[in-house]
Amino acid sequence: MIPDDPTALDYRRGRSGRPLQRLKAWLKDEGTNTCWLCGRPIDMVLTAADPNHREAWTLDHRVPLSRGGDPLDPANAREAHRRCNSARGNREPRPRPNASRRW
Repeated sequence: MIPDDPTALDYRRGRSGRPLQRLKAWLKDEGTNTCWLCGRPIDMVLTAADPNHREAWTLDHRVPLSRGGDPLDPANAREAHRRCNSARGNREPRPRPNASRRW
């Protein structure tokens, strides 16, 4: 790996390391534990038992890293279910309907 390669530095900075772990811990403690994509609550007990479960908690970035989002900016960090985060990919999120009930 070439030290002056900017993509290598961004990868290390945003996808691993202590700063990212601190951001995740802060968001788990201070967040609402509600998925910002679907609006449903996230079961934190399930997350601790099986972090790869489709309903588990994950860190999602409002502006995806592949589109220039800051990986360590708390304003760019959101809580999401693993399933919702994976389904979104790097696309813009679909707006949630504001209906009060299902019809």
